[in-house]
Amino acid sequence: KEAQEWIETVLGQKFPPGEAFEESIKDGIILCKLMNKLKPGAINKINTSGPSFKMMENINLFQKALKDYGVADVDVFQTVDLWEMKDISQVTMTLFALGREVSFN
Repeated sequence: KEAQEWIETVLGQKFPPGEAFEESIKDGIILCKLMNKLKPGAINKINTSGPSFKMMENINLFQKALKDYGVADVDVFQTVDLWEMKDISQVTMTLFALGREVSFN
C-alpha cells in the first residue's frame, strides 16, 4: 500500500480502481512511467500492448533503468518475482530501494 501511494504521488495519477497493486504493475507500464518521471528519457520505448514477452521487456527496461539510477543489483527483483507473482514482497523492497535513491538524488 505504501509503495502504491508513493508511485501514485510521483506519477500524479491513481492506479486503476478495484485492481490489485501487483496486477496494476505486472506489465511494467506503470513502472516504466515511474522511471521516466524520476529521470526523463530513462526508458525510450514503453510497450503498451502486445504479447507477453513485450510486457516482460518493460520489466527488464525498468530493472536496467533502476540500476542506472543507482539502485544496487542486490536490491533489484527478478523478472519472475513480478511477472509470475512469485515474490511481490521483493518487488516492493525494490521500490523502497528506489525511493531511498530518489531521496539521495
